[in-house]
Amino acid sequence: MYQALYRKYRPTIFDDVVGQNVVVNTLKNAIKYNHINHAYLFSGPRGTGKTTIAKIFARSVNCLEPSDGVACGKCKSCLYSFLNECMDVIEIDAASNNGVDEIRELRSKVNILPSELKYKVYIIDEVHMLSIGAFNALLKTIEEPPEHVIFILATTDPQKIPATIISRCQWYSFKKISNDDIKKRLSEIVEAENIKIEDKVLDKVAQASDGGLRDAIGLLDKLRAYCTDEITLDDFYEINGEVNDEELKKLVKLIFSFEISDVLSTVERYYQDGKNLIQVIKQLMIFIKDKLFDYYLNNSSLSLDEEELVNFLNLLNEHLVELKKADDVRLSIEIFLLHYINENKASKVEVNRQVIINDTNESSYIRIKNEEKNIFTDSVEKQKETKEILTEVVQKNNEQIEKYKELMLIRSKNTMIEAVKDELNKEITNFEKLNDYTFDPNDGYLACELLDGKIRASSPKNIVISYDYEGMVDKLSNHFDKLNDFYNEKTGSFKKIAFITTSKWNELKLEYINLHKQGKHFEYQEEPVLNTLEEDDKINSESNDLISKTIEMFGDLVEVE
Repeated sequence: MYQALYRKYRPTIFDDVVGQNVVVNTLKNAIKYNHINHAYLFSGPRGTGKTTIAKIFARSVNCLEPSDGVACGKCKSCLYSFLNECMDVIEIDAASNNGVDEIRELRSKVNILPSELKYKVYIIDEVHMLSIGAFNALLKTIEEPPEHVIFILATTDPQKIPATIISRCQWYSFKKISNDDIKKRLSEIVEAENIKIEDKVLDKVAQASDGGLRDAIGLLDKLRAYCTDEITLDDFYEINGEVNDEELKKLVKLIFSFEISDVLSTVERYYQDGKNLIQVIKQLMIFIKDKLFDYYLNNSSLSLDEEELVNFLNLLNEHLVELKKADDVRLSIEIFLLHYINENKASKVEVNRQVIINDTNESSYIRIKNEEKNIFTDSVEKQKETKEILTEVVQKNNEQIEKYKELMLIRSKNTMIEAVKDELNKEITNFEKLNDYTFDPNDGYLACELLDGKIRASSPKNIVISYDYEGMVDKLSNHFDKLNDFYNEKTGSFKKIAFITTSKWNELKLEYINLHKQGKHFEYQEEPVLNTLEEDDKINSESNDLISKTIEMFGDLVEVE
């Protein structure tokens, strides 16, 4: 009968274990100097060697002639411990034996002396799956076990284990195995099994295993079963539901060119081809991360805007868990990409030049194209003049931003003063109507931006919507009037919206409660008046003129963001 590779090449002695040197050396020394503890806790990610090392330790601690803590493999005890009939090394799966009755049965047997070995070793795998009652039943036994008993508890989730259990164990934390160590072990297996495989595939397998050697060997086994000839990168992509680098380049280009229809068609094609869409998203993140690292560390060229790449990578990272948990992964990814493209496409149109303040100087700076830094360095006087010009733009923009923040805060407090539960319930129902417009080619990004928030309070005049990230609230400030008009138009409401962060909402709520306890309340305030559209147009026109002067001075030597 065929034996799976991960079972065939499972380590049987400490020296065969990969990537857990600290744990192995400590246990070997414990055996060598006879410092054997009565209970151990092994925690760490799956496939990193917890149960394997537990079995090796159980055999080594019972060996009659260990050498430097390593079992000889030849004595009577070693030979017996390898047999399936061995009754003194007991492995228990806590996932399927997690009740009080099973643990009570274990307690009734621990006092029985070992049949052949020096120690009776109980290995309880996935111990975090035990019920509270089972943990309580196990506690006394672990605290004061017979001298001939050793407990080894293995888990991937130590946070779920009671502190009373942990405190009675010697705790070893297993780390993820490095890609280099995994690749080295895979190479040994490939050579031993005479498997023809491209070297790059081993890199991909190691990367896909996420630090778990068992998963890596299992994937190698699956590749060998799939491909009877030499295993290539295309075989890996096909069986793992991934796409190649050329596909990733095309997808990135489509996303940052704001080609909505082509992006959605590409996702549809991946779905129809049976690709693992979550895996493709992870590939996309790694691809962009590698490009950015290469840009930062090796000064390589970057075909796309650095800030856009960083922002997109941050958004993907923030939403990855939500995408994984979604009932319809494909739909969630399509909505995410649609939201991102619509939002940034609109930003390009409305705010196509943004000046960034340099924290180390009093004025602004212009980011220089990588390949022309030396040329620009020679133009010190022109640089100073440009900074002065752009500082004027920044000051005007900052004044407007401060007024906006003040308006949002005052409007939020005014809403809380007159907040009514019926109004809140009505607006929550209205909010759901926006889902009908998320795929609208013109206004879809507005619906998505609003739906990213959560309605917190509503009065007959106002609504408060909060967002988890301050950056999102800042983005909305560029077109909050448009968002407000869109909301009222699609829901039939006639209210003004306040956009604030969730943390600010929690502060306001706490302040409101404290005042209420003192018999006080927020005082109603008049809203500050922001610039009119004509005034905003004037500022934008002046900004455009100033930036045009900058371009005239330096031509293509600078990029104004």
